[in-house]
Amino acid sequence: MKRPRFLPDNMTLLLLTMVILASIFPARGSVATGFDYLSTGMIALLFFMHGAKLSRQAVIAGITHWRLHLLVLLMTFAAFPLIGMLLKPMMLWLVTPELYIGILFLCVLPSTVQSSIAFTALARGNVPAAVCSASASNLLGIFLTPLLVSMMIVTQGENHSSLQAMLKIVYQLLLPFVAGQIARPWLQSWMEKRASSLKMLDQSSILMVVYVAFSEAVSEGLWQQLPLTMLLSLLVISVVMLGMIMFLTTFASRRLGFSKEDEITIFFCGSKKSLASGVPMAKVLFASHTVGMVLLPLMLFHQLQLMVCAVMAQRYAKR
Repeated sequence: MKRPRFLPDNMTLLLLTMVILASIFPARGSVATGFDYLSTGMIALLFFMHGAKLSRQAVIAGITHWRLHLLVLLMTFAAFPLIGMLLKPMMLWLVTPELYIGILFLCVLPSTVQSSIAFTALARGNVPAAVCSASASNLLGIFLTPLLVSMMIVTQGENHSSLQAMLKIVYQLLLPFVAGQIARPWLQSWMEKRASSLKMLDQSSILMVVYVAFSEAVSEGLWQQLPLTMLLSLLVISVVMLGMIMFLTTFASRRLGFSKEDEITIFFCGSKKSLASGVPMAKVLFASHTVGMVLLPLMLFHQLQLMVCAVMAQRYAKR
């Protein structure tokens, strides 16, 4: 009965399918160009729906717990990037510089929303605070992630300034998000009735971007540059980083005197990274031929965090 928690979730299986499909049948030429325009439009729609789904009442209700939210944000946007930089000598010994860029990108992403809240609820933590922290992390990530990328990552063959990155984030991600927030009063009931269909649209947007990114990467010789040993090294790095950030979130929350419910919220919101935000942001921030390589660490870490958090949520729930 416990075995399913270690199996890949449906989204991970679909992502793997897209990678295999792009490896066998990569989109090229005018087809690739058409898919690229389509994925850009779907990303804008994705962030519009994120804006429409985000409850302002839930965010306002949780703002008073500022110490908890500040600690989660520090773990997400300060401690995690610091881990990525401190482990640089080990990482560059194990993986290529291109994969290390993907690891640093993973480190500066915001927290997940849905799974952070779900695991907090399962573990009997402070769910309202989790809603607020995860939502705030994603909202601030629209600004902080490209800023941190411009400070920490020098993309090969690209000359992205922080201003250019911010402008792309504004018109491709932030403006649709704000439009969704404005439209929320009119769309809320309609979206609630069609939650399952909209979730499929969410996932389709991410899958489309992954297919386009890996098609480009395969055309550039991705699998010739990436042996199996490199993927195993990437897995080891992901395990080390996840273990370090989980230790830090637990240690800091206990040292600062948070309750067990708050500790659970800090643990799950502060140690996770968002695939839903990371995929579209990678497409905006990096050259198209590098996006596939950049996304590999995130896709691997995504599955690892889900499996480990499922186990930890069960342990917390039994306390």
